[in-house]
Amino acid sequence: MPLVSIITPSWNVEGLIEETIRSVQRQTFADWELLIADDCSTDKTPAIIAAIGERDPRVKLIRQARNGGPALARQASIDAAQGRYLAFLDSDDLWLPEKLERQLAFAQEKQAALSYTAFRRINETSTITGRLIEVPASLTYDQLLKNTAIATLTAMVDREIAGPIAMKNEGYDDFCLWLSILKRGHTAYGLNEDLARYRVRGSSVSSRPVRSAKWVWQIYRNVEHLSLVRSAWCFGHWGARAWLKRREF
Repeated sequence: MPLVSIITPSWNVEGLIEETIRSVQRQTFADWELLIADDCSTDKTPAIIAAIGERDPRVKLIRQARNGGPALARQASIDAAQGRYLAFLDSDDLWLPEKLERQLAFAQEKQAALSYTAFRRINETSTITGRLIEVPASLTYDQLLKNTAIATLTAMVDREIAGPIAMKNEGYDDFCLWLSILKRGHTAYGLNEDLARYRVRGSSVSSRPVRSAKWVWQIYRNVEHLSLVRSAWCFGHWGARAWLKRREF
């Protein structure tokens, strides 16, 4: 069985998915499987994945029966995963070649249930935009509530330490997962090395701040069941950080 299972949802990314897969295939650490759950794409995305999988059996296509969104697609990949470690990568993002090797060694050293890394943003033509986005050395549950510093493409979960992994069908389902792990008493650890590329497109969640804010508030109130006062306190911190990030980038 592979040590690392890579969890990737896909939907209508025929122009980008091959580059994403190639970034995984170029990893210096080779004991992985890439589980791509396609969410009923209407373009050539599934055909591209299947063709690559025929040449490299580590790349596996999972076809969703209906379009249900990224949370359900991620869960389908998680359900099929064989690895102890789950590494998350969206279908338009990229990893640098040493990402898995460096992060796996770091996670094992820290005995981390959840780890994450620094990254840079790229545009639709894969050109770097802005500076390195650095990350805090560690995050507890209370700290993460006020600082959504864990980018999905940088996250790695050790299932033997973290326990059961289940996605919630919410906006920012990834944020919900990180919170659920840390709420069990774990600490997340950050590796402040440039190991990934987050692609910002017109359809990216990060390009729509009002919807992002609504989703974060709903998580505070409806998922984490925080009081109104605590939700407002955390939301104020989150909003200030989000505003600063937008000024910088």
